[in-house]
Amino acid sequence: MSVRRAKRVNYVTFINIFFVIFCLLLFVLPFLLVIAISFTDESALAEGYKLIPEKFSLEGYKVIFRNPTRLFNAYTVTTLQSFLGTFVGVLVMALCAYPLSRKSFKWRKPITFYVFFTMLFGGGLIPSYLLNTQYLNLRNNFWIYILPFMANAFYLIILRTFFQGISISLVEAAKIDGASELRTFFQIILPLSKPVLATISLLYLLDRWNDWFTSLVYITDDRLFSLQYLMQKVLRELEFIKQVASEGYNVVELDNFKPPSESMRFGMCIVAAGPMLLIFPFFQKYFVKGLTVGSIKG
Repeated sequence: MSVRRAKRVNYVTFINIFFVIFCLLLFVLPFLLVIAISFTDESALAEGYKLIPEKFSLEGYKVIFRNPTRLFNAYTVTTLQSFLGTFVGVLVMALCAYPLSRKSFKWRKPITFYVFFTMLFGGGLIPSYLLNTQYLNLRNNFWIYILPFMANAFYLIILRTFFQGISISLVEAAKIDGASELRTFFQIILPLSKPVLATISLLYLLDRWNDWFTSLVYITDDRLFSLQYLMQKVLRELEFIKQVASEGYNVVELDNFKPPSESMRFGMCIVAAGPMLLIFPFFQKYFVKGLTVGSIKG
C-alpha cells in the first residue's frame, strides 16, 4: 500500500470515528440530561437544566413510588402485553411467513400481494374502534393489547424473505426422513432463523412497550392502564400529578404541598425506559444481521 493511499485511509478512518462520536454524543447527552433533571431539586430547575445537578433530590422518585399499586399495575400490564404479545405475534407471523416462502405453495403470490397491499393504507380509527368494541367486546379488556396486534405486514415480509434464503435441500432432506411440515418448521427452520426472529422480537417488543394509544382509546379502568399511558398522563396533566403526589398526605399537609412536577416527569421517563435499556444489549448482535439478511430478496 502506497503512502498516499495509507494517508487517505487514515483520513477516512478519522472522519468515521469523529462522526460516530458525534452521533453518540447527540443521542446520549439528552438521555443523561433527563437523568440529571430527575435527580435535581425543583427549586434548582427554575434556573435551567444542567447535566450535573446543583441540588440533588429524590423527591420526584419518592412521589412516583408513593403509591406503588398504581405503578405496579401499569408495569404488570405493560410487561404482560409486551412479552406475551411479542411471543404470540412472532409465532403467528412466522407460521404465516413460512408457507409464503415455499415455491410449492400454490397461492403464495396472491397472498403475499394481499399482505403487501395492507401496508399501503390503514383501515381507519373508527372502523377499528367499532370492530374491537362492538364485535370483539375488547373495551376495558386486557386482550385489546394482544389480539389486534398479532400480525404486522412489514414484519411478515421480512420473515418470508429470510425463510426464502434457507436452502430448500434442508427441507427436502427432512421430508425424506419423514418429518412433517410442522416438525420441519420448528426443528429446522426456526433454529436457523435466530437473527431475524430476534430482530422482529425486539422491534415488536419495543412497539408494544411504547404503546399508550391503546389505553387512551379503549381503556377507562385505571387498573388496566399501560405504563406509557400513565407516563403520558404525568407528562401532560398537572392535575394528575397533583393527585399522584398528594396520596399519603392529610388535609393540613396538602395546604403547603407543592408537587415536584418537573423532576417527577423526567423520573417517570427513566422508570418507563429502564427495562428496555437492559434488554436491548441481548438482542443487539442479531439486530443488524436480521434486518440486512431479511432485505436481500424481494
